[in-house]
Amino acid sequence: MLRTGPQALVQDLGRPGYAHLGVPPSGALDAPSLRLANRLAGNPEDAACLEVLLGGLALRAGCSCTAAVAGPATPLLVNGVARDSPTHLAPGDELVLGTPVAGLRAYLALSGGVALPAELGSRATDLLSGLGPAPLAAGDVLPLGVPTGVPTGADVLPPVRVPDELVLPVVTGPRDDWFDDAVAQLRAGRWEVSERSNRVGVRLRGTALLRTAARQGCELPSEGLVTGAVQVPAAGRPVVFLADHPTTGGYPVVGVVPPDALPALGQARPGTRVRFRPHG
Repeated sequence: MLRTGPQALVQDLGRPGYAHLGVPPSGALDAPSLRLANRLAGNPEDAACLEVLLGGLALRAGCSCTAAVAGPATPLLVNGVARDSPTHLAPGDELVLGTPVAGLRAYLALSGGVALPAELGSRATDLLSGLGPAPLAAGDVLPLGVPTGVPTGADVLPPVRVPDELVLPVVTGPRDDWFDDAVAQLRAGRWEVSERSNRVGVRLRGTALLRTAARQGCELPSEGLVTGAVQVPAAGRPVVFLADHPTTGGYPVVGVVPPDALPALGQARPGTRVRFRPHG
């Protein structure tokens, strides 16, 4: 690894099923892009890849391998020359990822997958619990597994595009009764993605959700959280929890965003407008 850019992490499809032990699911925030990158590189869809935040990653190949990039449109250079994805790397070739045109996270798959040791069945880096490999740093050497498939090209590889305004479906509950007409408030509210967002959750700035008079100043015992939970802290600005979220929390959850709507949220840059489309 020559340089990492703002952040580069090893990710796969995560380690679901350990919430009872206090372990978040973790894994790629944009799982469809990770799956696609793996298919292009000839890997199983659950192989470990690199999740690269806002580009800037550079690495030198130590062996012959295939590299594939998926996610938002991201320049891919090999020895300073633009390449399409997937592309072959010979020993000594230098690969550089530029800054995505839109979105946040590109996924770089290498044939054989990143073969670092797994923890609880996954190689995913979990920034909340510390499980999995540490965030990558210059000088790191990544072992690759034995390739098991043939790289798959594509005539057209549509990049991930995040609209200027995301409209997120949300299933209300379990604590929507803490808010005055929660459905109406969610439908009418307008928010933007905050720069304080990360892999734990997307913080929203904008409309404050109002509690019922009976719940003003009330405390809620900690209870279980799922990925996509829309938690509302005391100030009323929602937080949508992503893959590295805590498994319990003490603020009321007004609703849950379904899994298929979360990849776009994981790619949303600060300032992206957000609305909710609630249903019970």
